[in-house]
Amino acid sequence: MGLKEQLSEDLKTAMRAKDTNRVGAIRMLRDAISKFEIARTDPSNKDASKPITEADLLSVVEKQVKQRRESIEAFKQGNRPDLADKEAAELAVLEVYMPKQLSRDEIKAEVAGIIATLGTKEFPKVMREAAAKLKGRADGKMVNEVVKELTA
Repeated sequence: MGLKEQLSEDLKTAMRAKDTNRVGAIRMLRDAISKFEIARTDPSNKDASKPITEADLLSVVEKQVKQRRESIEAFKQGNRPDLADKEAAELAVLEVYMPKQLSRDEIKAEVAGIIATLGTKEFPKVMREAAAKLKGRADGKMVNEVVKELTA
């Protein structure tokens, strides 16, 4: 079952259970996916002729997750725990749709393998490879930290 079908089923289940937080988060995600699809079919978009893949949809989920994490930090700094809690609840719902994230040790092992394969410790080259290889499976900030650590 694809992501869109999974979201539809989960939305129905959440509506039957009267889980308003889950319903709201799933609706926001579906809206973000719809906006992505509309933007992708715009003739002025250079990718308009490409079909939309599950990886594209996962990138939308990833952006939503990142947005929630940034909002939580901003609300905590602004001393708004009520809004931070609301965003955290939405984040918990969205994370269900993300692939399993790698731990710091797993990222370290992957980056070490990339360094060995490339035969160089140049940050830009290693980071480019690591970002491409770990996209969607690891937090970008953590990948950046690990690459800096191992190329220093």
